Amino acid sequence: MKHCGTQRLETDRLILRRFTTEDADAMYKNWASDAEVTRYLTWPTHSGVEVSRHIVKDWVNSYADENYYQWAVVLKSNGDEPIGSIAAVDMKENISMVHIGYCIGRSWWHQGITSEALKAVMDFFFDVVGVNRIEARHDPRNPHSGDVMKKCGMQYEGTLRSSDWNNQGICDACYYALLKSER
Repeated sequence: MKHCGTQRLETDRLILRRFTTEDADAMYKNWASDAEVTRYLTWPTHSGVEVSRHIVKDWVNSYADENYYQWAVVLKSNGDEPIGSIAAVDMKENISMVHIGYCIGRSWWHQGITSEALKAVMDFFFDVVGVNRIEARHDPRNPHSGDVMKKCGMQYEGTLRSSDWNNQGICDACYYALLKSER
């Protein structure tokens, strides 16, 4: 893989950009403080904006690493305020694989925004970084996340039973992936 760090990406409706420390309030307000948004995620609902500030500060500091990929999802019609995030949450250099995770504020659910962001990030990883495999997973009790993966061309590979953990406890994990050769 040819790492180049988190680059600004643009789609018809979205700007995917690096977080800045000024984004913490929007993160807290738009998604991190909502228990419904974090219900099937592996990190807890933020108890206060200080938690969001700490997380965003860590992300901003991590941009110094060229193999760090964390984007703020910004709706062009919403100014410069982030409404969610998308990132490479795991990476395996030996097989040129990235595992992508994402979340978006509830006000923006079911509008195709997450699929649009995922598609842009997948294109970036395949075309710029030279990834061979992109994968993602979801709790089967959260089928809408799987719909996002399918909409982006990812193929269902199977469900690993009691193989994961999220805010609901131990859970199954439905895996989807797309190989560069399948695009």
